[in-house]
Amino acid sequence: MDIQELKQLIYQGEKVDIECKKADSSVPKSVYESYSAFANTNGGYIILGVEEDKTKKVPEERFILQGIENPDKQKEDFWNTINGSKVNVNILKDEDVFVVEENETSFLVIHVPRADFNMRPVYIGENPYKGTYKRNNEGDYHATGHEVRGMIRDQSPEGNDNIIIEYYTMDDIDQETLRKYRQIFEIRNDGHVWNSLDDKTFLEKLGGYRKDRKTGVEGLTLAGMMMFGTGQAIREKFDNVFMDYRNESEITIDIRWNDRITYVGTWENNLFNFFTKVTPKLTEDLKKPFKLEGIQRIDETPVHKAVREGLVNMIIHADYLMDAGVLKVIKKKDSFEFTNPGILKLPLEDIYRGGNSKSRNPHMQTMLRMVGFGDNAGSGFPTILNTWKNEGWIEPELIEDTNLNQVTLVMRMADRENENVIENENFAQKNERSLSEVLSEVLSKKDIEKILPILAILEKKGVITPKEAVDACDRSPATVRRYLGALVDLGVIVVEGSTNQTVYKVIRK
Repeated sequence: MDIQELKQLIYQGEKVDIECKKADSSVPKSVYESYSAFANTNGGYIILGVEEDKTKKVPEERFILQGIENPDKQKEDFWNTINGSKVNVNILKDEDVFVVEENETSFLVIHVPRADFNMRPVYIGENPYKGTYKRNNEGDYHATGHEVRGMIRDQSPEGNDNIIIEYYTMDDIDQETLRKYRQIFEIRNDGHVWNSLDDKTFLEKLGGYRKDRKTGVEGLTLAGMMMFGTGQAIREKFDNVFMDYRNESEITIDIRWNDRITYVGTWENNLFNFFTKVTPKLTEDLKKPFKLEGIQRIDETPVHKAVREGLVNMIIHADYLMDAGVLKVIKKKDSFEFTNPGILKLPLEDIYRGGNSKSRNPHMQTMLRMVGFGDNAGSGFPTILNTWKNEGWIEPELIEDTNLNQVTLVMRMADRENENVIENENFAQKNERSLSEVLSEVLSKKDIEKILPILAILEKKGVITPKEAVDACDRSPATVRRYLGALVDLGVIVVEGSTNQTVYKVIRK
């Protein structure tokens, strides 16, 4: 990296992957907090020798390139500290720490990569619950206990879903769900030796029931409970996890979804039931060719398979032990979105390359694969990519939110060669069009007229409070909340603040 490249980084301002620090003659202690934060999030650069004047707005004025004294000594001190007992592990290579000079001004640059999943959490001191940091747009922050425990769980090569849920037994299995699964299993695996086993032994073979040989403790595993458990048992033990499917293919301001599957007390809300209910709804509108193989009609395409693979990926990569999370599936007119709790275990480039699977829930993966859903380890996501590529559609996107601890897979059925395709999730793009003009592409004139007063305030201020929206529209608070909720669903605005201080801000991308 030369000085021009360094200046380019600095003048972008402190972002989620850039931290500038003043450092006269010694390495600041806060460097190691940033080291931990970058390692546990998405990596980044720490630049020593830059002072920030927060009263200034222009980057060239805000960031003062004052440099550091004795750069070689500070570099040596940093290495001595990072290799000592200050942090639990050093993930840096020699080339990650270097000096950049301009005339007689020197800067120390530390490139921190994202730590491998089996090395996280990277923390200061001896206690990961006190010394683990993560990164967001506001800077470094102490990771929560749930976040730390999630990182520790991810270290296990066996995944998360093999843990025994104490005090939950075969009595907590929904017999109808398991019967339905076994029926499909027998059809797919005719003559399999497991077909003659009793339910408990069958679940043991699948990894849904286990006995710990050391402790003697036995019971349903996380995989067995979540896949086949009764709704009551799942809600008792995993009240943090919600399942939600929404069809938003024909939404309006007054109609936020056309169809929805969530828990309403009419079905046992385990994962296998959710999967079998959602799958046909996702694929029912996809084109089906007329094709014969022998005398059997084949009415499924690679697109059908890829969409199901997206649903499978969501289930097998979810962290069901987070403090809160939603398995969310959204079907739109030209796209599918799958969101699961838990951050990525592997770097994005490794996932896109394929061939190396690190699912959190390998037993769930086996359960689905044995009844015909999901490819072999490491091939699922490349299957999705190849299918979309063959169709000429925009490459599916994996979006990781390390603040919300969730990952979203977006599969858009839009021509990648068409530069004029409107991205539904990017309504507030930086162009000369008004929000009304952008929304006119997905909403009727009647719908837009209802929310014009809201849009006028958003255009002017970029933010609106619920009270301002009610006053502007002269409608009931419930109606206005519905309007604002629809704009959130459409990706126009985002909710910020607490319950009593809620504001809605325009999304700027």
